[in-house]
Amino acid sequence: MTPYGVREVERLLHLSRSTIRSLVDAGFVTPTRGKGGAWQFSFQDLIVLRTAQALVDAHVPARRITRSMRELRKRLPDAMPLSGLAIGAVADRVVVREGAARWQAESGQYLLEFEGDPANGKLSVIERPPAETSAQDWFAKAVAFESSDVAAALRAYEQAVSADAAFIDAHINWGRLLHDRGELAGAERVYRAAIKSCGEDPVLLFNLAVLLEDMHRVQDALVAYELAVRGDPDLADGHYNLALLCEKLARPKDAIRHMAKYRMLTRK
Repeated sequence: MTPYGVREVERLLHLSRSTIRSLVDAGFVTPTRGKGGAWQFSFQDLIVLRTAQALVDAHVPARRITRSMRELRKRLPDAMPLSGLAIGAVADRVVVREGAARWQAESGQYLLEFEGDPANGKLSVIERPPAETSAQDWFAKAVAFESSDVAAALRAYEQAVSADAAFIDAHINWGRLLHDRGELAGAERVYRAAIKSCGEDPVLLFNLAVLLEDMHRVQDALVAYELAVRGDPDLADGHYNLALLCEKLARPKDAIRHMAKYRMLTRK
């Protein structure tokens, strides 16, 4: 399977580069090296990165996360299974759900629910209907599908947004994928709906601005870029694109100002 670069991981998982580096430094994943020594991540690495960060946020003890991630990495398939894959914490245990089955990441032991009293010779496995697929599950499926089935990825992102209208990562990835496919009007609808549901997020506004430039709506793009850098003054790519756009619009002072800000930010 084609490896993922750091920029793709940032885009797909919506994790910052510093977060990715800290998870690598912690030993949760060991990416290979590509051209120029750049990190390259596998599908399994993406799942482990997203899971490890979620478990850190859930305050699962670091030692347990490390053990669980080591074992989880061994058991993950090369691609997203058709039955789906969901990972989370039950108490302080890391549990994986694959289709209708659940198993502990550390031991690989399957978890079954029972009813009855063994002392009376009565014991049977409880069969429960599968739980409704969550927005996070749909998002994970969409990320996995992007490299093999773009149409399926788009459907999964749409399902994620339907399940949680405030799930900004799903909006951003859905719009970006439509943009990449040349479905510009559809991408704009997704971004505009996301702004209504999630507010004026800088990354969302930046993506919208890039889209508007590609649609030759220069003034609208300018407004979106300015809103993006107002929301995040350290958005280096926003200042860079603004500098180029201001130069096109014969606004040399603004172009110089944004290029200077871009250079200052990228020297850090």
